[in-house]
Amino acid sequence: MQRVKLDRIDRRILHDLQEDGRMTNVELAKRAGISAPPCLRRVRALEEAGYIRGYHAEVDPQALGYHVTVFSHVGLSSQADHDLKAFEALVASWPEVRECHMLAGETDFLLKVVASDWDAYQKFLTTQLTAAPNVSHVKSALAIRNSKMEPGVPVDLNADDEGETEHNTHVA
Repeated sequence: MQRVKLDRIDRRILHDLQEDGRMTNVELAKRAGISAPPCLRRVRALEEAGYIRGYHAEVDPQALGYHVTVFSHVGLSSQADHDLKAFEALVASWPEVRECHMLAGETDFLLKVVASDWDAYQKFLTTQLTAAPNVSHVKSALAIRNSKMEPGVPVDLNADDEGETEHNTHVA
């Protein structure tokens, strides 16, 4: 995966696709101030360079019956590399775990877990999470509401383009 320096147009493309991944190439090109063919080439170059990892639909959890979101702080008995990888592999097999972050500090992992209700989470907690090898403790924090959920990362549309001479993606 080759990293490329981003110019103003590349950053605009990333910003706009983060806001609306279903935007047509024609609309994306118009917003970026270029024609459609070079815009498509830039998008492909950004994908190949690893800046764009994929596209997805944002699904409403409650519409699908997931009314509870819990953040589980997991502590492990051993932090040996093979034990960390084994836990991550196990977590990857649990569909109700939507995010898994390894942390520094008292908590080894932070899991975002969705469940239909509190009882379903408790069943997952007792039969799978706390029963998992190497798990020493779990602290659960029930999410009351979500007031902000921004996909991706901030893209600075006003960054300076100076010095961007090598490996630019633009093919205007």
